[in-house]
Amino acid sequence: MLFDSHTHLNDTQFDEDRDEVIRRAREEYGVTRIVNIGFDRETIPASLALAEAYDFIYTGVGWHPVEAVEMKAADLDWLEELCDHPKVVALGEMGLDYHWDKSPKGVQESVFRQQIRLAREVDMPIIIHNRKADEDVVRILKEEKADEVGGVMHCFSGDWAMAEECLTMNFYIGLGGPVTFKNAKQPKEVAKRVPLDRLLVETDAPYLAPHPNRGKRNESGYVRLVAETIAELRELPVEELAARTYENTCRLFRIPD
Repeated sequence: MLFDSHTHLNDTQFDEDRDEVIRRAREEYGVTRIVNIGFDRETIPASLALAEAYDFIYTGVGWHPVEAVEMKAADLDWLEELCDHPKVVALGEMGLDYHWDKSPKGVQESVFRQQIRLAREVDMPIIIHNRKADEDVVRILKEEKADEVGGVMHCFSGDWAMAEECLTMNFYIGLGGPVTFKNAKQPKEVAKRVPLDRLLVETDAPYLAPHPNRGKRNESGYVRLVAETIAELRELPVEELAARTYENTCRLFRIPD
């Protein structure tokens, strides 16, 4: 019983076999629930459509920092309206990305702050994207009192000290494919130390496929490989790790178990 807490099955890489990928996740890998993500004007409607088509798929809606420069005031109003949709369980992914040079840092920060404030207004958990921006992400989360709603640090790549800081701010730690890589010292350390009741597993498919599929297209079913790796690191039966992370994801996103 696995819950893929973050994926992008609406991505064009799945246009030829999306239904088969979803079937495979369910029937061959034991993935019973999925949170799919829409992060701009194009992907949000597609993610909503997917969530409406499958009763076990939910969606997060937000504005990705790479696309921040494209967000308008009307888009924030649209996100607020979408928070009333029964399958929308979070705002995001949102945050900062200093790797891709598409949106100026000041624009990214403004869009990030606006979405946190909206989340507090509508009482919705948030999904955080952070790439090479650890200090600024933590600072903004604190300044905007994000602990009032909490959320998940998606595809967490920081060290244990940062993980502890995020935990004190009412955030869960999401781990995906990189934790399975042989040289992934920090993710493995975090996987071993994070409290079991604050851990989520994810794929971020079609990106970041876990070992032994690294470099290939990722898919939701591969969340089992993530769970197996973390279970081994923690010396737990994979069934227990799967059950606990399933419960955590339902709790965070307020989905009836």
